[in-house]
Amino acid sequence: MFSVFSQFKKPVASPAESGNARFHSASEGGIELYSPKYFAMCGIGGILSCGLTHTAVTPLDLVKCNSQTNPDKFPNTFAGFRNIYSGAVKDLGFGSGLGGLAKGWAPTLVGYSVQGLFKFGFYEINKHYLSQALGEENAIAYRDLVYLFSSAGAEVLADVAFCPFEAVKVRVQTNPAFARGLTDGLPKMIAQEGFGNLYAGLGPLWARQVPYTIIKFMAFERICEQLIKAYGKPKDEMSKAEQMGVIFSAGYLAGVLCGAVSHPADTMVSKINKVQMEGGVLTKMKAIYSGTPTMKGIGFGGLWAGFLPRVVMIGTLTGLQWFIYGAFKASVGLPTPGQVVKKEEAQEK
Repeated sequence: MFSVFSQFKKPVASPAESGNARFHSASEGGIELYSPKYFAMCGIGGILSCGLTHTAVTPLDLVKCNSQTNPDKFPNTFAGFRNIYSGAVKDLGFGSGLGGLAKGWAPTLVGYSVQGLFKFGFYEINKHYLSQALGEENAIAYRDLVYLFSSAGAEVLADVAFCPFEAVKVRVQTNPAFARGLTDGLPKMIAQEGFGNLYAGLGPLWARQVPYTIIKFMAFERICEQLIKAYGKPKDEMSKAEQMGVIFSAGYLAGVLCGAVSHPADTMVSKINKVQMEGGVLTKMKAIYSGTPTMKGIGFGGLWAGFLPRVVMIGTLTGLQWFIYGAFKASVGLPTPGQVVKKEEAQEK
C-alpha cells in the first residue's frame, strides 16, 4: 500500500526533489499521486467528510451549545432535546419538533464544508511536501512532527475560512430570535456589528481547533499503525472493508481524545459568540470567566459544561469523518488514509 513514507523507496538526488518514479505513478483510479488533481480530490473528500457529518448532528450541537450558554433551560442533554422538541422554550425563540432541532443547519453545512476542504486538503499537501523536504529517514523517524505541523498549519487556514460561519451558527442557535439562519443571520451580524466581529472568536477557535486537529490527525495515524499491527495482516493485503473498519475505529478513538482536550475552548467560543458587549476578545473572555456586575462568571467548572454530549458527538463525528474520507478516496481509486510504516523502517526516537 502506498504511503507518504514509501515515496522515498528509490534513491533520489535530494529529498525535496520529485525524481522518484513512485511519486509520479498513477493511483488505481488513474489520478497521479500528489498531483493537483490528487490534492483536489482530498479536498472534496474533506468537504463530504466534515460537511455531511456535522450537519447530521446539528440537533446534538444545538443542545450542546445551549447547555453551555443557557444552562437554566438546558440543564442536561435529554432535557435540552425534550424542551426544544416539545416547544417548552418557544418563549426564547426556539422552534419545536424536528424543525426546531435543526436550527443552524445551513451555517453548519456551509461552514464545516469549507473547513473540511482546507483541513484535509492542506493536511495532505503539508504532509507530502514536509516529508519530501525532510527525506526518507527523517520523515519516518520524526513522523509525529510531520503529522503535527501538517495538521496545525492546515487548521490555522481552515479556521480563517470557517470562523464567520461558526459565529453565525452559534448566534442563531443560542439566540434563535436573532435570525432564521445563514442567509439572514450573516448580513444582519455584519450590518449591526461589523464584518470584523465575525472574527471575534477566532482566537478561542484556534485554541479549540488547532489542538483538536493535531490530535485528530496525529492520534489517528498512530492508532491506525497499532491497529494494523494488532490485526496481523499488512495493509496492502487487507480488503477495503477491513481497511475501513480500522479507519473508523482509529477515528473514533482519536475523536474521544480530541473532544476532551478541546472542550474548554469550545465552551469559550460558544460564550463569546453569544455575548454582546464592548471590548476585544481578551476582555470578553475575562468577563465570561470571572463575571461582571451584570453577568455571572462561569469559572473553571463552567468551562466543562456540556462535556458528555460533546465527547460523544466528537467521537462519533471523527470516526464517521475518517470513514467518509477513506471511502471517498477508495471510490476514486486513491489509497485509503492511515500510513504504513514497516517495523524495520520505524526508527522511533
